[in-house]
Amino acid sequence: MILIACIDDKGGMMFNRRRQSQDRVLRRYILEMAAGSRLWMNAYTFGQFKQENIQEAAPSIQVAEDFPGRAGAGEYCLCENTDFRPWEERVEQVILFHWNRTYPADLYFDQVFTLDGWHCIKSEEFPGCSHEKITKEVYER
Repeated sequence: MILIACIDDKGGMMFNRRRQSQDRVLRRYILEMAAGSRLWMNAYTFGQFKQENIQEAAPSIQVAEDFPGRAGAGEYCLCENTDFRPWEERVEQVILFHWNRTYPADLYFDQVFTLDGWHCIKSEEFPGCSHEKITKEVYER
């Protein structure tokens, strides 16, 4: 599976059980990136995709609370509030999207997954809607 997460400059993901931020352009980017594969997420995460016209992406989006255990090889998993450590051995690749800002946080990426032994193989930047710059980093073992 391919783990996707959005983090701030300090690795923060959530504050008070809510996502730190979201971006309409990033949602579209993730849908396009996962086209032709399944994109797994829980109901909380799916809530932000309801804001988009996702009819064309609907077949690829799979919603389940135990989604990391259901995702297969090469399938994407968008993580906002899920502990991925139990499935670490099944993760083939990690894609981090950086907000390039610091927000209040009480849940950090290193609390749900560790990048020990992983290395960045690709980095790129693109403009978002609510974020001037979003940085994408791709990690492999």
